Amino acid sequence: MENSIDRFVGCFLGLALGDALGAPFEGGPLERFVWRLIGKTREGEIKWTDDTQMSLDLAESLIAMGALEPDDLAERFADSYSWSRGYGPGAARLLKRIRGGMPWQEANRVIYSEGSYGNGAAMRAPIIGLFFSSRPSQLVAAARDSALVTHAHPLGIEGAVLIASAISKALISSSPTEILAFAAGHCQEVAFEERLEVAGRWIRSGDSPDPAEVAKRLGHGIAAPDSCATALYLGLRFLAAPFTELHTFVVECGGDVDTIGAMAGAIWGAANGASELPEEDLRVLEQRARIEEVAGALQGASVAHS
Repeated sequence: MENSIDRFVGCFLGLALGDALGAPFEGGPLERFVWRLIGKTREGEIKWTDDTQMSLDLAESLIAMGALEPDDLAERFADSYSWSRGYGPGAARLLKRIRGGMPWQEANRVIYSEGSYGNGAAMRAPIIGLFFSSRPSQLVAAARDSALVTHAHPLGIEGAVLIASAISKALISSSPTEILAFAAGHCQEVAFEERLEVAGRWIRSGDSPDPAEVAKRLGHGIAAPDSCATALYLGLRFLAAPFTELHTFVVECGGDVDTIGAMAGAIWGAANGASELPEEDLRVLEQRARIEEVAGALQGASVAHS
């Protein structure tokens, strides 16, 4: 099953499905009201957010360039920006600056002087995990470089490294303990290490904390330390359960539901494959065919450049 089309497509569809299913539960009453108005296509398909859009941008850049090229990636991010995809205010301001001609190396510190430590780099990092899965020596550097375009803070970068590492391992292993240990082994920031230690104890002991306890101990916010370990834990906890159970629990955890759902869904999909995802939800997923096509091309490009 290593590097199989089914797992590549499963990861990408799991990301998009977790994103699209979680989007209606994101934010406060105003955000949810807006998404009720714009959250479906004219054909009645469920729309995904910037999480999936930026993942597609990253995948298409890797396919076209054959390598991670930050300048090309920044241009694609900026060109694809649309408020209706639910981009956060910081990301919107940054991408508008890049679109206006500001170099990404400058734009990534204009909004936040030390760089963003949000989870925006981590949400698209599954694509790095897929493309570099057969080149582990390049994986961490690629995750870091892909993050830097928009997230210059060490915590934002570390979130991307964590999720990319988990995906690369999930492609070849269905063992939650192995995946967690591999991903955690690439982390150095205390904010991540503490949460991963808690997640590891739960996974090894088989404990089943409720959503409130998970949100309290691991977090459920937009900052990378408050969501990446949570997504990793949930993806692994429900690895042998139906995808719908994972989604239900993510929603009950609250907070940044779409992004946590996207990251957890990507991990679940990488380990289980597209064939195990719920067909009734995939049938109404926006641009499913495009996502499947890009995932297939990404797998081919990964093999060609390994």
